Amino acid sequence: MGKLIAVVGASGAGKTSLVRALTKTGDFAVAYEQHTERPFQTLFKQDQLYALANQLDYLLYRTEQEKELRASARIGLVDGGLDLDFHGFTRLFHSRGLLSDPEFDLCRRFYELTRQFLPPPDLTVHLIANDEVIRQRLARRERINIASVEDTDLFNSFLDEWLRTIPRTNLLRLDVSEESPGYEKSLQVILALVDHQYLSNDVSNGKP
Repeated sequence: MGKLIAVVGASGAGKTSLVRALTKTGDFAVAYEQHTERPFQTLFKQDQLYALANQLDYLLYRTEQEKELRASARIGLVDGGLDLDFHGFTRLFHSRGLLSDPEFDLCRRFYELTRQFLPPPDLTVHLIANDEVIRQRLARRERINIASVEDTDLFNSFLDEWLRTIPRTNLLRLDVSEESPGYEKSLQVILALVDHQYLSNDVSNGKP
């Protein structure tokens, strides 16, 4: 089974930009977030009745992505991922009343069953950015955003609760608030870990 790196963080933290920068430096098998391509995302933006369909579609899609990446001979690199979609977005929408308790429980059951068959990422890279950076990046986006800047604190609280369950050897935290557009500093840190016996027990928390 191939290795897998997941880049996670709040909306606007720069996950997609970092993943794109990483793909230019190495031989990665990559899976991106999708927005307009997903069948229920636009519908959910317009009508909360599509919240459950949207979340189950994402959880299924992320499962399919992980399965494909794990089967690759190359290092897998996922923008966001199954864990972020459940622990971050699904919990956020439940807290906002967009998913009922039974609907959330359905998503939870699917997620937990999936994780019994698919191992979690070998390395989770958590991107952190301050509120002003998040606000600016979300304002510049030309894609569908269900989560808003006002959701960032609550989203991060759910994210931190999940990240505390990940062994420190499998977690890298990077503050990208002052990162360059090309993510040069973050690339150096991540690629150094990949080069050093790839995701060995020497992985530790750090900053670019």
